[in-house]
Amino acid sequence: MPDRALSTPLDDSFERYLQDKGKGRGGDGGNYRRNAARELERFAAWAAGDGGDDDWAGIILDGADREPRFGDLDERVFREYARHLAGDRGLKQNTVQTYYAYVSAWCGWCVNEGYLESHYAQRASAMAPLPEDDGRKPGDQQAWTSEQRHRLTRHVDEQARDAIEAYTSLSTDVDEIDTQRARYTALKKARDRALVFALAYTAVRVGELLRDPNDPRRRGVRWEDIDLADGSMDVYRKKQQWDAASLPDPVISPLRSYRTLLAPPTERWPVFPTFDQRTLANTVRAELADRGVRPAAVQERRDASARDLLLALDADIRPESLTTDGARSILERLTDDAGIEISRSKHEYLAPHGGRRGMGEVLVRAFGYTVAARYLDNSEEMVRERYSHIEAGELGDVATEALDEIDGSVQ
Repeated sequence: MPDRALSTPLDDSFERYLQDKGKGRGGDGGNYRRNAARELERFAAWAAGDGGDDDWAGIILDGADREPRFGDLDERVFREYARHLAGDRGLKQNTVQTYYAYVSAWCGWCVNEGYLESHYAQRASAMAPLPEDDGRKPGDQQAWTSEQRHRLTRHVDEQARDAIEAYTSLSTDVDEIDTQRARYTALKKARDRALVFALAYTAVRVGELLRDPNDPRRRGVRWEDIDLADGSMDVYRKKQQWDAASLPDPVISPLRSYRTLLAPPTERWPVFPTFDQRTLANTVRAELADRGVRPAAVQERRDASARDLLLALDADIRPESLTTDGARSILERLTDDAGIEISRSKHEYLAPHGGRRGMGEVLVRAFGYTVAARYLDNSEEMVRERYSHIEAGELGDVATEALDEIDGSVQ
C-alpha cells in the first residue's frame, strides 16, 4: 500500500465515491448519494472523536492533532463503529444495519481505488457487534386499507367538486380578482384530488410521479407523458428507464376534469405543478425578466393577478413540479382534514408509499403475485417477499380446512 494512500485523510475520498454512486450527469443526484453522504460525515466525525460518546477519543492512537487518515483504519476501527451504532441510541436493528452498510460500501470502494488493502468493514470480527437482521425493512410498512383509501378519495373528491362548482357558478358581475381566487382554489383542490387518486390506484412510486430535488432526471410527470384515452402514463422507473404505467378508471375522471380546468398552455406543463407561493414568484419574475420585461412592469402584471400560478398559466411560464416532500405535506394535511386515524405506523398520516403498498395488497389478493408484480414494476420474488403475510394467511386457511376435514373424519 503506497504511503501516499495511507496518509490521505478519509474525507478526501468522499466526493469521488459519491460521484461514482450518484445519479444524473456528474453523479450529483440520487437518494443513495444523499444518504451515503450523511453517514460518511457521521463516520468521519466519530473517527475524529466527535461521535457523541463521552469516553471516545477517536481512532488516532498517537494523540496527534490531525484528521483521521486511511492509515488509521483496520478491522478494529470498524468493529468499534459497529458497536457505536448498535449502542443505546434508540436505533432499530435494521436501521443500524443500513447505516453500517453505507460505510461498508465506501470501504469496499476504497479497496478498489487503492486507499485500503483490505475490506475491513466486511470482516466477521468487525461486524460481530451488529444486531441480527430480523428480516424487516427499515422504516414502516404502512399500507392504505380499503377504508382509508375510500375515506381519503371521497374527501378530496367532495372538496374538489365543491370548489369547482363554486367557481363555475359565479355570476358575470363578480369582481375579476374574486373570480381568479375562486379559480385558483378550484385548481388547487382539483390537483390534490388527481394526485391522491393517482397515488391510491396507480401504485406508481411517488418519486416516479413528482420531482425529486436529489435526482435531476426525475422532473415530474408532464401532460405529454399522459394518454387519458389509452389509460397510460410514461414514468421514469426505479430501474433507470422510461416505462408505461397503467391509469385505471378511477384515476381517469379526476385527471380529465383537472386538465380541463387547468387548460395547460403546452403539453410540457407539469401535471402536478407546485403551488408554493415563493417558488412561483421567483419563477415568474425570472422568466419575465428573461423576456425583457422591466421590473416595474413585472410587478404590475403580478399585482393584476390574484396568484402567480394564474399569471404563469396566462403567460405560458412553466413552473416546477410538486416535489416528493411537497406531496407528503399535502397528504399529511389531507389525512388530518379527512379525520383518518393512523395506528401502528411510523407516519401519523397516509404516506405516499402506503398507497402503493395498499394497491399491492389488493392485486395480490385478487389476481396473485404474477399480475401484482407486473403492475407494481417489481420482480415476482420481491412481491412474494413483501406480501408474504398474505400467502401465510392463505396457507393458514388451508391448514384449518385440512384439520377440520381430518378431525371430522375421526369423529
